Amino acid sequence: MAIDEDLNNRLRDALEGRGGLSEKKMMGGMCFLLNGHMVCGADRTKDGERRFMFRVGKDNHGAAEMLPGATPMVQGGRVMSGLFFVAEDDAADDILRDWLDLAVANAMTLKPK
Repeated sequence: MAIDEDLNNRLRDALEGRGGLSEKKMMGGMCFLLNGHMVCGADRTKDGERRFMFRVGKDNHGAAEMLPGATPMVQGGRVMSGLFFVAEDDAADDILRDWLDLAVANAMTLKPK
């Protein structure tokens, strides 16, 4: 996986103005954190797929499955509840905002780190 600055810039623009926002290189790409909790990230796979990742939380997993482009993260054959990939092609600006709204709402339920 590699960092994709075009996708990172889309996330930066969409998250602009939120207090408590930070960035950290992790999970093979760049992740954006709100009050120390991961909200989203972006990367490019070895195959060249450009994608976003969202942490919506276990309580929002069902709602996230209904959003366009939802692909649950699978690790070691196990679905990681509350974590989703969304291909860049499936993330028009309005859809990206929907994903971010859900991920930010999840982060706001957690105590700041």
